[in-house]
Amino acid sequence: MNDLASRGCKPCDGGTAPLTREAATAFLTQVSTAWVLTESAHAVRREFAFRDFYRTMSFVNALAHVANIEDHHPDLEVGYNYCRVTFTTHAIRGLSDNDFVCAAKVDLIPLS
Repeated sequence: MNDLASRGCKPCDGGTAPLTREAATAFLTQVSTAWVLTESAHAVRREFAFRDFYRTMSFVNALAHVANIEDHHPDLEVGYNYCRVTFTTHAIRGLSDNDFVCAAKVDLIPLS
């Protein structure tokens, strides 16, 4: 398990600045290369592909469990055989450490 995945999310009620593009890019090196920074650098995204709806929903349920434990919830787009995951910290309108902690934890969810 990498360092980020072993951490927990910290409450964020706003009042702190979002990560700079440079800081976000540094965090991005600690998660799967499938995660990409949005053009504005306010979110990090990854698309997952699955063989069928059952596997898609199994993944979504596992991701929801992680998100609830961490109390940090992504935006999801879900279809028959795909799930697009977007993490951002809404309270600060940008990225925080929490987004990358959760991305690292999502990287550990089995995909088959």
